[in-house]
Amino acid sequence: MRPARLSAVTALAAVTVLTAVTGCTEKSDAKDGDGAVAVTAKDDSCEVSTKEFPAGHVRLDIENKGSKVTEVYLLFPDDRIVTERENIGPGTKARLTAEVKAGDYAVTCRPGMKGDGFRRPVKATGGTPAKRSPEMDKAVAGYREYARRQADETLPKAKAFTDAVRAGDLDAAKKVYAASRIGWERTEPVAESFGDIDPKVDLREDGVADLKPGEKWTGWHRLEKSLWKEGKLGAEDKTLADTLDKDLAVWVQKVGTAEITPTSMANGAKELLDEVATGKVTGEEERYSHTDLVDFKANVEGAQTSYELLKPVAAKNDPALVTELDKQFAALNTLLDRYRPNTSSYDFTSYDKVTTAQRKDLSDAVNALAEPLSKLAAAVVK
Repeated sequence: MRPARLSAVTALAAVTVLTAVTGCTEKSDAKDGDGAVAVTAKDDSCEVSTKEFPAGHVRLDIENKGSKVTEVYLLFPDDRIVTERENIGPGTKARLTAEVKAGDYAVTCRPGMKGDGFRRPVKATGGTPAKRSPEMDKAVAGYREYARRQADETLPKAKAFTDAVRAGDLDAAKKVYAASRIGWERTEPVAESFGDIDPKVDLREDGVADLKPGEKWTGWHRLEKSLWKEGKLGAEDKTLADTLDKDLAVWVQKVGTAEITPTSMANGAKELLDEVATGKVTGEEERYSHTDLVDFKANVEGAQTSYELLKPVAAKNDPALVTELDKQFAALNTLLDRYRPNTSSYDFTSYDKVTTAQRKDLSDAVNALAEPLSKLAAAVVK
């Protein structure tokens, strides 16, 4: 689940409540010398070096001059995410490369990674689309087909889960819960392109505070809590099962028309690895079922599929990066395999049995992969 995540550093800092105020300070009407848009994130503002830039490939050079961990988004007018970078620590910098068409957008900084943050309207001008090679188009088509296949395969697995919930069969529902989520977790590199489906089906309990008035906590994790913590299934859970079926059916429809680009594939893979580091490794994602390693593995598979499809382009532009990514993906997969007796199954060790030292090893392996993966988008558009 992408929204409402906190890094370990942010969790410690969260004792200070961030009041969400929408606002932004324009720095100047000029771009960086090399064509990048400079974004300066502070605790009380979001400074952007230009309010207009050419359509095509845009690069955001981000610097966090605030005292809190922050995140920066480039948003469509309807708040769908074009690209994002989370967990930007105080005094650190980050870089984002995205593909945009002409139109209105917004740059948003969220100090503390909470609330609405500070928004600055920006515009991509001109009608020149980003240049794509045949290899790029093939990668996008390949990932769309992969996402469609995962969505189609998820529906019957999810229905087995929701049928068990409707039947009031706790044991049966627990047995198929993790498997019902694999396809969703594999497609999370482009989850933001599915609109509001993500929070409807995959919101964790710590994200409930971010719901708007009138919105209810729905999805897998609400049912997870009923199954493992409350130990009972009532009428409300059966209604939640119906809602999950309906939301996943909408997801399947959206996969075919989702806005997917080479840069969204690359950036999404990197952000997903960050989510693994801040949610799966810590045990926050599946806090009641302890099936975190199933999600973990599915996320890595989704990120790796995105990378493998983009690899022919990246190999031409940055062969050293490809060598490093191959190495780090292999190392992380080897480490994950230690926690399942059969590498052809998704029967992983319950995460509450994974020691603190073992979790650190997993975290180190994820971070070793995430760092070079952050360079993939730039390598693809060189």
